[in-house]
Amino acid sequence: MPLPTTDTTVTYPDGATTSTGTVLHVEPLSDGRSAVLLDTTAFHPVDTAWPDQPADRGTITTTAGTQPVVDGLTGGIRDGELHLGADLPVRTGTEGWTFVVAHIIAGPPPAVGESAQIDVDQNYRAALSAAHTACHLAALALDSALSTAWSKPAPTDALGNPAFDALAIQRSRIDAHRSTDIYRIGKSLRRKGFAPTSLDNLSAVAERVNAQLTQWIKAGGAVRIERDDPALSARRTWVCELANGRTNIPCGGTHIHDLAELSDINTSLITAEIDGGLELTMETVSATS
Repeated sequence: MPLPTTDTTVTYPDGATTSTGTVLHVEPLSDGRSAVLLDTTAFHPVDTAWPDQPADRGTITTTAGTQPVVDGLTGGIRDGELHLGADLPVRTGTEGWTFVVAHIIAGPPPAVGESAQIDVDQNYRAALSAAHTACHLAALALDSALSTAWSKPAPTDALGNPAFDALAIQRSRIDAHRSTDIYRIGKSLRRKGFAPTSLDNLSAVAERVNAQLTQWIKAGGAVRIERDDPALSARRTWVCELANGRTNIPCGGTHIHDLAELSDINTSLITAEIDGGLELTMETVSATS
């Protein structure tokens, strides 16, 4: 059966949790499951290049009935072949590829041409969206808290502070109302002018981070994803209207609509010695009103 030649239209960046699309292709998988490709979906898949936010949870409804979507993967198509998830060898948006959302199901697959309704678990999406917004805010607050730790000019973040987060991040994971960011402070960062001694008093750094987060929540501010195209591969930007500046951060995840939806964000910091330097872990827990 032919594969799509245009990207999946995605509606989750606008906050949609339900959509109706047409089945374009069904790919049998080796484990007995199937990957269902639709022309339009509200289902957020895992991004292969930066898999920080997990896939949505939800269901797909066709004439055969309703069944769970057990996973959502980003797929890429080239030369008549579909590459899914970790097997996708290029970043989303690479020229010459078609990028699709693959809805993984374990039950009987629908027929090509059928109409399919996607319904996303709204509570789980909301918890991930709150955590993702809080994660970005915590990164900006950490940059601010460490702004005096640099002895050389460094690239700056969306608010004009030295971009510790962007320069040191190794891994990031979004969970329901929680995120974990792991940073490496090694020779490369020290050569850029960062002083590891700035982390000697971690409790003081965490206090500055949390104080900034409290100020931002109290002030409120609109949050949105800006994009010029509804295609999966289109560039998307997280924009947040903070009291002390407007952010513009590339992001493919989902977010809340206003900081007023958050009742609390709290971060904790720990360090561990690793070969050649330090590893800093930031845990961020969010709560909604």
